[in-house]
Amino acid sequence: MGQNLALNIAEKGFPISVYNRTTSKVDETVQRAKAEGNLPVYGFHDPASFVNSIQKPRVVIMLVKAGAPVDQTIATLAAHLEQGDCIIDGGNEWYENTERREKAMEERGLLYLGMGVSGGEEGARNGPSLMPGGSFEAYKYIEDIVLKVAAQVPDSGPCVTYVGKGGSGNFVKMVHNGIEYGDMQLIAEAYDVLKSVGKLTNSELHQVFSEWNKGELLSFLIEITADIFSIKDDQGDGYLVDKVLDKTGMKGTGKWTVQQAAELSVAAPTIEASLDSRFLSGLKDERVEASKIFQGDYSTGLPVDKAQLIEDVRQALYASKICSYAQGMNIIKAKSSEKGWDLNLGELARIWKGGCIIRAIFLDRIKKAYDRNPNLANLLVDPEFAHEIMDRQAAWRRVVCLAIDNGVSTPGMSASLAYFDSYRRDRLPANLVQAQRDYFGAHTYERVDMPGSFHTEWFKTARNNSQN
Repeated sequence: MGQNLALNIAEKGFPISVYNRTTSKVDETVQRAKAEGNLPVYGFHDPASFVNSIQKPRVVIMLVKAGAPVDQTIATLAAHLEQGDCIIDGGNEWYENTERREKAMEERGLLYLGMGVSGGEEGARNGPSLMPGGSFEAYKYIEDIVLKVAAQVPDSGPCVTYVGKGGSGNFVKMVHNGIEYGDMQLIAEAYDVLKSVGKLTNSELHQVFSEWNKGELLSFLIEITADIFSIKDDQGDGYLVDKVLDKTGMKGTGKWTVQQAAELSVAAPTIEASLDSRFLSGLKDERVEASKIFQGDYSTGLPVDKAQLIEDVRQALYASKICSYAQGMNIIKAKSSEKGWDLNLGELARIWKGGCIIRAIFLDRIKKAYDRNPNLANLLVDPEFAHEIMDRQAAWRRVVCLAIDNGVSTPGMSASLAYFDSYRRDRLPANLVQAQRDYFGAHTYERVDMPGSFHTEWFKTARNNSQN
C-alpha cells in the first residue's frame, strides 16, 4: 500500500522521499519508480536523512500496522520534525488513537491527520478513495496532492474530501469497511443460493454476475466476483474458487464497526451477521464434524426455475445492500452527533463512488438522497429507495424462504429483511419484553394511552387473578 501510494503521488508530479526500516523495501520502491517512468522517488535508509530531505513545512505519510507500531513510528519521526510539520496516518487505525495522537502532536507544535485509504494496493497506485480527518490546517497542506492522487469520477470529481475533526476520517473508513463486510457476505449468500439451490455452474455464475454488473448492481465487488468465477485452477482440474478454503480472515475493522453500533444503540444486523458469518467460517474443523452428525438431504427436491431464481436473487441482493448501507450511514450519523463532527453523509457517499472497495453505481443515488434531505432518518425512507424496496420485497421474501426450505443459510439477507420488516412496523412485540422487564426487575414502562412512567406488581396481580 505504502509503496503504491508513493508511486501514485510521484506520478502526479510531486517529488517524494520514502523510508522504511527494511532498507530493501526502500530500494525496491526506488527501482520500481525508475521502471515505471523514472518517477521522482528518492529513497533513504535512516529517519534523520529522510526527514531532512523533505521541503518545509514537512508532510510525512505513514502506512504501518495500527496500534503500537504507529506510536513507535511517530516517536522516530517526531525526533527529527520541527514545529509546523505534519504527520498523516494512512492506516486503518482506531479513531480514539488518532484523537490522542493529534492532541499529543499539537502539544509539540506538530499537525496530525488520520486518513482512511480505501482501494487496496491497486487503488493506492491508480487512485484510492481518501478520508482525511483531524487538523484542517494539516489537510490544507496536502489538499493539492490528494485532489490529484485520489480516484477521479466523471461528473463527481476526486474521491477525497476533508471529512471532519478529530478521528472522524478513521471512523468513516472503519464504517466503510463494516459496510464492505456486509456487501461481501450478501454477495456470498447470493452465490450460495444460486449454486446450492439453483445448481448453477461456475461458468453460469460468471455470466450472471457479469450481467448483473451492467445494471443497478454495477460495483467493484460484483465485477471481481464475476472474474473469480472465470478463473481455472492452474494447479489442478476445475475452477480455483472451489479449491479456496471456506475460512474468511479479518483484520478488525468489521468488529470495531459492530462494537460501535452497539455503543451507539444503532441497529446494524446486516453488518453484524456478516461478522458472525466470518466467526462461523473460522470453525472449519467443528463444522466438518457437525456435518457428520447432522447428515441428511435438506433440499426440498422441488424443481427450480433458474431464470426466475436468478432474477429473484438479484432483487434480494439489491434490497439487502440498501439495508447494509443504511445501517452504516446511521452509525456514522449517530457518531457525528455524539462527537459534534457535523459529517456530510452525501459527501461521504460521493467520495466512495470511485477508488474504494465498496464503490458502486447506486452510491450516486445515496448521495442524492442525502442531498435532498441531509437529516434523513434512514436511507430506507427516502422516496426513491422506499419505492425500490417495496418493488423488490416479494422476490426478497421468496429467496429467503427458498433458502430456509433448502437448508441454505442466508444470515445477511435474512437479517436485512428482518431489519426492514421491523423498521416498517408501527408496533413491535417490544411491549411484551418491556412488561417482562417490569415484572422481574421493576424497570417500569410507558403506556400508549396516557403519559407517564408506570410499574405493576405483575406477580401479585397474576396470583390474585388465579385465586379468583
